[in-house]
Amino acid sequence: MSIKGIFPIDKWDFNSESVFEDLPVEDHAVLLANKTEQVYKKGEIIFREAGYPSGIFYITEGKVKKYKLDSDGKEHIIYVANKGELLGYHAILSEDRYPDSAAALEESRIAFIPKEDFVAALEQSSVLSKRLLKTLSHEFAVLVNSISVLAQKSVRERLALQLVILREKYKVNFHDGNSVEINMSRDDLASLVGTGRENVVRLLTEFKETGILETKGRKIIIHDVNKLIKIADYR
Repeated sequence: MSIKGIFPIDKWDFNSESVFEDLPVEDHAVLLANKTEQVYKKGEIIFREAGYPSGIFYITEGKVKKYKLDSDGKEHIIYVANKGELLGYHAILSEDRYPDSAAALEESRIAFIPKEDFVAALEQSSVLSKRLLKTLSHEFAVLVNSISVLAQKSVRERLALQLVILREKYKVNFHDGNSVEINMSRDDLASLVGTGRENVVRLLTEFKETGILETKGRKIIIHDVNKLIKIADYR
């Protein structure tokens, strides 16, 4: 089923998909003059926190996790980026190093646009600069929403909420009545929720016993998103 009208998914998605859409021809030409594409295997690093940016990345296929490492080297996933989203442009705009790391969650095809071309297009195109400003504002609102809401929720509520969000990201050729498969390791899911792996496994078993979902290996198949939304207690 569609969750439109019962869950505000736009408050949880960065949604940078339309930034490059229908740009003026001359701006588009400058931006993509030296674009290249690369396929990243699952787990392969795209860029590392504190590295210097040499360009921006655009996901044409697949999914990418954005994460930070704590002082013990433990990974904390901040966000799961989907097809059509931009990565790494914040560091270029702020003329700073990458504030986080990015790695492929599954085999992903990613376009790379050199820094020089991105900056030249940005300086030339009022359309692109306005869209990026709008995108940055939205991303800030998403992060503020995530921090304020997740800080007040139990692990059970946080897991339910993240499963609702992930369900939307993993939809492929979706029709009402279809189930959605989330293909994510328990370690990555625990990192995203902000808890231990054992808690995620225990709660998934609970959700499975009540018919909300089923599991096949690392795949999580969502059957009743309404119940997840209710458990998430989103307001």
